[in-house]
Amino acid sequence: MNASYPPHEIRVVLFESIHARATQLLGKEGYTLTTHAGMPSGKELIELAQGAHIVGIRSKTQLDAEFFAAAPDLGTVGCFCIGTNQVDLKAASDRGVVVFNAPFANTRSVAELTMAEIIALHRGLVQRSMALHQGRWTKSAKGCHEVRGRTLGIVGYGRIGSQASVLAEALGMRVVFHDIVDCLAHGNAARLPSLDEVLSASDVVTLHVPATPETKNLIGRRELGLMKPGSFLINNARGDVVDLVALREALDSQHLAGAAIDVFPSEPASNDTSFEVPLAGCANVILTPHVGGSTAEAQENIAVEVCTKLAKFMNNGSTTTSVNFPEVELPQLHPKHHRILHYHHNVPGVLSRMHRIISDLGVNISAEFLQSNPRHSYVIMDVEATHGGTFLEQLREIPETIRARMLWCP
Repeated sequence: MNASYPPHEIRVVLFESIHARATQLLGKEGYTLTTHAGMPSGKELIELAQGAHIVGIRSKTQLDAEFFAAAPDLGTVGCFCIGTNQVDLKAASDRGVVVFNAPFANTRSVAELTMAEIIALHRGLVQRSMALHQGRWTKSAKGCHEVRGRTLGIVGYGRIGSQASVLAEALGMRVVFHDIVDCLAHGNAARLPSLDEVLSASDVVTLHVPATPETKNLIGRRELGLMKPGSFLINNARGDVVDLVALREALDSQHLAGAAIDVFPSEPASNDTSFEVPLAGCANVILTPHVGGSTAEAQENIAVEVCTKLAKFMNNGSTTTSVNFPEVELPQLHPKHHRILHYHHNVPGVLSRMHRIISDLGVNISAEFLQSNPRHSYVIMDVEATHGGTFLEQLREIPETIRARMLWCP
């Protein structure tokens, strides 16, 4: 992807049944689209994505270093989900491929599921529903509570955790939380100094943390032991955050009164695959197949958010909110100008060589933008159209260049 293309020559390949809104939005840009319902891997994935400038995936398709090495035309990847663990971000960066995701779009859906689970656990709705399905009438108030006046402990007070906080307070709950970064408390929520204090203070604990080495088995046997007897645990975050074997022990011993788990350490690749989980058969345990963000509203919002970022990058070079690229928000390109986009290794001397080429060619620059991270730099120069092509070719000869392309405005 080393030059501008007419929109119809920009090829988009979307996998995993991405919401139809994505094809509408990218089609409106004039791009040529191909969609696949499945989640191919290996050589099949490489073949299906051959020649693509944009690839869209959800959470199951794995884009590894081999894939990026075999995709020289690829300029950007859209992850139509929150996480990017399925993408080798280093390999993408090394090839000059910009990766975007949708960290905001399904926030409300996950927060609402969390609140539904809090109420369902406190009322024992799972057992009562199953009893009626089995022909048993078990009308009783034993073990059932209102959530009003109960304490919700939130671990991870980001976009989802903070929304859950607001919804919980609207139901009359007291909210405490812990996060490793400074964040503004909403409403009357109280920040506690440690995870341990949140666990011991809460009637129900909900987890909203990312998957990192630090959060792997964040909730294990010791942490579960700190929780109040008769309390509940909810995990709508990442599957490896909770030790499920230890959780099963805490449930069997009745130290915990119930749990809701939407994510698992290992998940099937398709709906046709059988699945076993250590919590199967536990009373008052809600098990759902990673559906926290699976609402029509969330999937459409994700499509809009990711497609907007993909189109802005292809059409004007903006990389704002990219997960692996220096972030630059660029203005609209002026008529009769070329925009040179130069991505290179961040080492001393590259920018001075670029300016030397500018001087030798007598190029008139109307705007220049630069952003770097420790490994790479992204330089954007808007120049008069008379010298754009020659300038681009000479920039490509700089040894540290990873990728360079040109946009133009008639």
